[in-house]
Amino acid sequence: MSTTAHRPTRETSHWEAQRSFDELGRPLRDLTFCVVDLETTGGSAAAGSMITEIGAVKVRGGEVIGEFQTLVNPHAEIPAFIAVLTGISNSMVHDAPPIESALPAFLEFAAGCVLVAHNAPFDVGFLQHFARQQGRPWPKLEVLDTAKLARRVITRDDAPNCKLSSLATLFGSSTTPNHRALSDARATVEVLHGLMERLGGLGVHTLEELQTFSSRVSTAQRRKRHLAEGLPHAPGVYLFRDDRSRVLYVGTSRDLRTRVRTYFTASETRTRMGEMVGLATTVTGIECATPLEAEVRELRLIAEHKPKYNRRSRFPEKVHFLKLTREAWPRLSLVRTVLDDDADYLGPFSSKKTAEKCLAALHETFPVRQCSGRMPRVPTGTACVLAEMGRCLSPCDGSTDETTYAAVVRQLRDTLLRSPQDVVETINARMSALAEHERFEEAGVHRDRLATFVRAAARTQRLSALTRCPEIIAARREDSGRWSVHVVRHGRLAAAGVIPSGADAHRYVRELTASAETVSGAPGPVPAATAEESEKILRWLESPGVRLVDVEGEWVCPLGGAARHLALYDAAHQSRLSLVPFDEQGLVRPVHRPTR
Repeated sequence: MSTTAHRPTRETSHWEAQRSFDELGRPLRDLTFCVVDLETTGGSAAAGSMITEIGAVKVRGGEVIGEFQTLVNPHAEIPAFIAVLTGISNSMVHDAPPIESALPAFLEFAAGCVLVAHNAPFDVGFLQHFARQQGRPWPKLEVLDTAKLARRVITRDDAPNCKLSSLATLFGSSTTPNHRALSDARATVEVLHGLMERLGGLGVHTLEELQTFSSRVSTAQRRKRHLAEGLPHAPGVYLFRDDRSRVLYVGTSRDLRTRVRTYFTASETRTRMGEMVGLATTVTGIECATPLEAEVRELRLIAEHKPKYNRRSRFPEKVHFLKLTREAWPRLSLVRTVLDDDADYLGPFSSKKTAEKCLAALHETFPVRQCSGRMPRVPTGTACVLAEMGRCLSPCDGSTDETTYAAVVRQLRDTLLRSPQDVVETINARMSALAEHERFEEAGVHRDRLATFVRAAARTQRLSALTRCPEIIAARREDSGRWSVHVVRHGRLAAAGVIPSGADAHRYVRELTASAETVSGAPGPVPAATAEESEKILRWLESPGVRLVDVEGEWVCPLGGAARHLALYDAAHQSRLSLVPFDEQGLVRPVHRPTR
């Protein structure tokens, strides 16, 4: 509607004022979006990872008005693991401009736009890091994250997940994401337009509406705010129940009342939670002494009740382990339980598929037998195909003696318990050879196997170190100024408390320890608790400010253990988040704190 120089009448003025409220915000059709994607040598710029490629597409009104693409010389070797992932080699970036030239050029291209990325904190975080490093002020660019937006809009009926590859398929993108910056940016453009088209039919026409779309809450949800009124302002666990007292959902918070109220306000954005709140008739709160106790209680209650609306932690019993048997001719076996049989175990794995990847990595490195069942000390069988391929020492037909076979088993056991170096070197060499012959798909299979093994070995070593200790008592001063204390026995939280003001700290700790749950040790890396519970305890024990009051036993991890390899593989895993298929999301993901 055009404007004129005439003074509007009083009635027109009122209409214009009303329209200013109705049309508050910037129309999407009038905005220019710069969709960007990066390829990097790792997952953390702060840890030294570098940008190897920048790709961007500028769009306005649904039309592409410009593209930007450049390789970037990282002035560092690109790890073979990353080269296989992205297809960007050291020779490709040798003559490329450095980030000191590429970043200003990109910022000039993106000036005045709304910056868009899939998993924006990753890409924008890298760009901001190098801007600070160059002493360059970061422009006031608004950022839109298509992954975050998709999680508010896309349901599991639409797509199995909100990864870029899945969304590109859902919206019929003409460009397939392939971990090259410009291709992924083009695919993200089509995902952005697909999301906008879907939301346009729901009345979303401005940037502000797009950013806050998921804040809409039904009247029925708001009417249930009274369910939170009886809860305390304290850390704990809350349970939503239906009219038959069945647990629908279990959650945890540092402030029970405040958190539960958000389920009835604009702060709650998850579609399934709206459905859950519609069924809920009561909310029960369990006050806990500390946030860690609340997190542990949450896990135990989810495992006990298996609530319909909790997606994670419902079936901690459904795990797998790799077992190195103790027999005349040991072998690796996939098992569901840990026995007190003096065998060595690796795990737990959340899925059989993940465990099989790890098993394949170990068989690739160590030629132990893969046949099932026990074998007599003096076997009289015949060789199998694996023996003919040189992948098995073939004790079944006498091709190897006990001493030689036992030496290989000792190396394998050392790899599981102390150092993964043999597996890392063998599979890296295999990947490099395949990559040189441009057999990237096969190299990718080996990459996934190696990453799975490294994560599993690191997880097992860390969990075993904790669960071997009969008792660990630790304390930390909280923000309130009071000290929280936890008693951990064999990896299980046995007691938690907060030292009252003015109390005798030593006496309080003694009394808390005396009243703590009795926990018996057992074989395996997670004998007394679920792996998830032990990992939450580990995260707290490793957090800043924690002081060890007493340790019974030795809490140590091997110096050359798998944890030192995690940084690279975790970084690559993060960079693949937008492309990993849904059925591979169950990969073991340990918590890793880099060595200082």
